[in-house]
Amino acid sequence: MRVGVVGVGEMGLAMAGHILDHDIEVAVFDVNQEKLGKARERGLATKESLAQLADVADVFILVVATDQQVIDVSQELAENAADGAIIVVAATISPETMLELGPQIEARGKRFVDAPVVYGASGAREGTLLSLCGGSEQDIERIRPVLMSYSHDLIHVGPRGAGQIAKSCNNLLHWVHCVANFETLLIAKRYGIDAQRMREVLLQCPGTNGTLSRWDSTRFTWQEKDMDVTLDLAQKGGLMLPLSGQVDQIIKTLHADDVKALLYGPEASYLGRVVRPLSASEGGVG
Repeated sequence: MRVGVVGVGEMGLAMAGHILDHDIEVAVFDVNQEKLGKARERGLATKESLAQLADVADVFILVVATDQQVIDVSQELAENAADGAIIVVAATISPETMLELGPQIEARGKRFVDAPVVYGASGAREGTLLSLCGGSEQDIERIRPVLMSYSHDLIHVGPRGAGQIAKSCNNLLHWVHCVANFETLLIAKRYGIDAQRMREVLLQCPGTNGTLSRWDSTRFTWQEKDMDVTLDLAQKGGLMLPLSGQVDQIIKTLHADDVKALLYGPEASYLGRVVRPLSASEGGVG
């Protein structure tokens, strides 16, 4: 099996490195020459074009940023790769894009599956991602050794597009938890309880969540894109999701620095308002 990875940013570079470490032949391509240089430092073979990559691989892992990049890369690979090659979308994109693009790719004799990942940059570095797969059983089993080189597990959710829907469901819960965590710990801080201490307490309570355990490392980089996909799914599916609409508005105002200030600073800021701890005379417990 020969693998080509398209996109060697923080995630893609780490994933390609794990593929290499599992003794699977791999080459990479990126439009950014600096990123290609880092890939070479990691010991990865690099190619200067998608056409060159298509000549040396039969499984392609796409770790790009946008739907349009997935469309452009997939179409070029479908044009240049050998028949029977599998294009694997590890990026997070709209399920609609997967469903629309799939027949076009397969009409050119290639296979097309989605396998977005969760657990982010830390999971990529440690090789402990979880791959959420959509496609045929045969295709998923064929690429299993590649995906398992950088994942602690893979889940075959269903047909093509199901992996992206699963990723969107996870993303919605993650951003809901981010807002809920912030508001919860803001109450603690307001009444004079150290927010980080309350976080440690809540991690042992039924109200805990996975986002809370990693919350101080959440980077708040894709929240708008993620919520756009969620709300688009809701609208096209005829669903009323009022909580999701509220989270979409609030999450745009939150940043990693806000979380750090809440957990470790003397005061916090939320929705444009500075919040400081109440003294005992004001009703606080501190």
